[in-house]
Amino acid sequence: MKNRLAKSTACARAGAAAGMALLLGVAIASAADDDGFTGGGGGPKKGPLFLGSQGVIYEGGVYDNPSNPTTMSGQMHVFYQIPSGYRWGQQGPGAKYPIIMIHGGGQTGANFLGTPDGRPGWAQFFAENGWPVFVIDQPGRGKSGYFPNAYGPQGPNPLPATIKSMFTAPELTVPLQWPQARFHTQWPGGYGSGVPGEYAFDQFFASQVANMPNGDQALDLTTKAVTALIKDIGPAIIITHSMTGPVSWFIPQASPGKIKAVIAVEPTGNSSLNGDTAPGTTCGLSNVCLKFNPPVSTGADLNLVKVAPPSANKKSCWLQSGPVHKLTGLTGIPILIATGQASYHATYDYCTSKFLTQAGVKNEHVPLATVGILGNGHMEMLEMNNLTIAAFYQSWLTANLK
Repeated sequence: MKNRLAKSTACARAGAAAGMALLLGVAIASAADDDGFTGGGGGPKKGPLFLGSQGVIYEGGVYDNPSNPTTMSGQMHVFYQIPSGYRWGQQGPGAKYPIIMIHGGGQTGANFLGTPDGRPGWAQFFAENGWPVFVIDQPGRGKSGYFPNAYGPQGPNPLPATIKSMFTAPELTVPLQWPQARFHTQWPGGYGSGVPGEYAFDQFFASQVANMPNGDQALDLTTKAVTALIKDIGPAIIITHSMTGPVSWFIPQASPGKIKAVIAVEPTGNSSLNGDTAPGTTCGLSNVCLKFNPPVSTGADLNLVKVAPPSANKKSCWLQSGPVHKLTGLTGIPILIATGQASYHATYDYCTSKFLTQAGVKNEHVPLATVGILGNGHMEMLEMNNLTIAAFYQSWLTANLK
């Protein structure tokens, strides 16, 4: 596929040389504040966006019976945008590797394409800044289709009350479900605006979808489909969110040497809001165990013990005791775990970072408030300062890619 994309980009350049004003006729102009990450002040300079190619592909689909197929499952919808003049095969400092954006539970790739109040999303920001972007709908979600014969009955419908209390207006819940919720100010419209009847809430809720009931199955299918995509496009960066936290580690394990950086945005991992009573996942970072050294068959092999939190507004971690099992397959990959100031993940994402560190994996946990980005909940890619956050992630990539 990489060759096909490169050819289509070259054709677009040839057309431009012949007098086309815009490659593929695509230019998306947008407002500008300043040129990069501003620590919670303005926003990044954007536009116009010149694309060499744009389109849709599907990855990961398998027939039920290859010799006499009747149905397919496991396929993943991928929307891509390749900046004009992009040079494939970049390596080393300054290289702009393709970025694969992987949404979380109950969501689709719409999370990265725009905001519920109509502003540009992360995909546009990164493409404008020269990065190829690949935005997926996980298998069983959105444009990827749902197939009960392969996935089982679909999960229940999303509920407005849950979306409001966890994502869009946690600051209005009485009592607060987590203490940091009082800081939530960045949902479109500001404090208290994330409620049914408000335009941005209604647009966001309209985008919600039912989950695949077996979450581990969903993560396995996503890992396989993204791995197939990486085989086609070459080395890449992955940005994961929430429920897809575990694929932050499964995908590098399945694609050794191919993942150039991981940005795990509030990943499901070591702890949770119930972290004082049980681990967030059974095997340290996931329910299906990663490839540890020495090998691990079940979570019991890790001898997880509860470690008290550093303050009353945090949850406990669950770390290894006894001989430590290492995650050697993640060595050398720049890893950022990022957490919003007002999100429920603010209570426990530090635990995922601690587990990785204990397992020998260098990583960086950045609560966004520590770099001047304030007021964000769990859906930071949709909130009012979404492009300031994107600019911070770009600055981190620039500093950490080798």
